[in-house]
Amino acid sequence: MSRPPLPPFTPESAAQKARLAEDAWNGRDPEKVASGYTEDSIWRNRAEFVTGHAEIVAFLRRKWVRELDYRLIKEVWSSHDNRIAIRFAYEWHDDGGHWFRSYGNENWEFNAEGLMYRRHASINDLPIRESERKFFWPLGRRPDDHPGLSELDL
Repeated sequence: MSRPPLPPFTPESAAQKARLAEDAWNGRDPEKVASGYTEDSIWRNRAEFVTGHAEIVAFLRRKWVRELDYRLIKEVWSSHDNRIAIRFAYEWHDDGGHWFRSYGNENWEFNAEGLMYRRHASINDLPIRESERKFFWPLGRRPDDHPGLSELDL
């Protein structure tokens, strides 16, 4: 199975890859997200280590039960050959109504078919007031005219 765009990445194809990943994660469908990764994909997400589709799906199910009204923006920081470094921010609230903006960086490595086989994520959570939110689109894909991280000074 091939998942374009394929490496080696140009600045344009890396941005396209990041937007496709953002769209998938904003859809909050664990199986769809997992389909962009190799069967033996290796993740580090914060202090959690995840390997393979079954663990990815379980991880994402747990994540989106806890992180409600999740909205994410990704932006390419750098790319080279089959690797992309991105920065991201997402907003969410817990079941107590406490809002957070989570900031982080991810390092991605892809196989020749464009499937990600390594994902290393470092993430920090910042408690925010609901009035400080910046991501206001209906749940799902971020509209094309919604500002990105740089435009929002994040």
